[in-house]
Amino acid sequence: MKFAFVITNLAGGGAEKVVLTLASGLAGRGHDVDVVLLERRIEHKIPEGITPTCLTEKAPRGWLGKRYLAWRLARYLAQPVDLVISALPFANEVAILANLPHHWCRIDNTLGSEIDKLALTNPDKARRRLRRYRTLYNARPLIAISNGMIDDLRTRIGVTGRIEKISNPFDFDAIRRDATMNFVPERPYVIHIGRFNTQKRHDLLLDAWVRVATDRELVLLTAANPALQAMIDERGLAHRVRIAGFQTNPYPWIANADLLVLSSDHEGLSNVLIEALGCGTPVVSTDCPSGPREILAALPECLVPCGNAERLAAAMTHCLATPPNPSCADLSAYDIHGVLDAYERLAAECHTQALLG
Repeated sequence: MKFAFVITNLAGGGAEKVVLTLASGLAGRGHDVDVVLLERRIEHKIPEGITPTCLTEKAPRGWLGKRYLAWRLARYLAQPVDLVISALPFANEVAILANLPHHWCRIDNTLGSEIDKLALTNPDKARRRLRRYRTLYNARPLIAISNGMIDDLRTRIGVTGRIEKISNPFDFDAIRRDATMNFVPERPYVIHIGRFNTQKRHDLLLDAWVRVATDRELVLLTAANPALQAMIDERGLAHRVRIAGFQTNPYPWIANADLLVLSSDHEGLSNVLIEALGCGTPVVSTDCPSGPREILAALPECLVPCGNAERLAAAMTHCLATPPNPSCADLSAYDIHGVLDAYERLAAECHTQALLG
């Protein structure tokens, strides 16, 4: 079967990594797989057997730019494809404008929470974004990556069309293999992985870290940013926090950490929690929509309310002193083999529908 994945670029992020993992896994099963980038920006390591196609050097935005990209995309995917998957809102919108057959949109974030947060600072923009999401997704076949996300799409966005739950894929054998690469930490540390943006709540994480009495270092796997450094300096944490940059292979960093912390206000699923548990690293997470509660169903003591620095600090302190057992978490739903099976079933369904006319 032939698959095509459409995404804006391969900048360092969870959704981008998922697309590459899916593409590589399906190609490894003998399928014909295209990864189509709307612009040439590649930070992730490209798996063997995958050669991304870039439609432009820098994707134009705006009303006209989206339609130009849609025209380029439709021309490129003019030959029959059994299943087209787009990911993230910009690429989803371009792919919808291209009117591609057998096209499904992957939803990688909890859209209702995103809108609620935006409404606190810009209610008009939040209303516009809600209208945009309803226009884009209401009658469109969607792939959601958690039960919480499905609830959000139904109740907050008002989606009435078909939604399939297919989790993000994780090749746990490969993750553990990559985690064994040479890595010698300078000192014991706690790790956080995530882009510097308001969703990830670095401010909350740093406020909590001030309250944690430990000689460990807090390592942030994110690109250096003056605003982030200012947050660190303002709290007097320059000697306790290190910005280690984006890592194409984060698994040795995760596996050697004493604890991984997620401080987000919302997520789609939270890949880093699953990756950490797969590496045998304990975690603490905000109980944000959606994903952490499902992932940590067997470890409720690792969940804390969103936006509460004191509770986050207390949980970090407790889990450093008495580490929870990561093997208690059931990660079977996220295993790559079952996820690839689900995409193959979806492609076979689309192929059969095309034959039947």
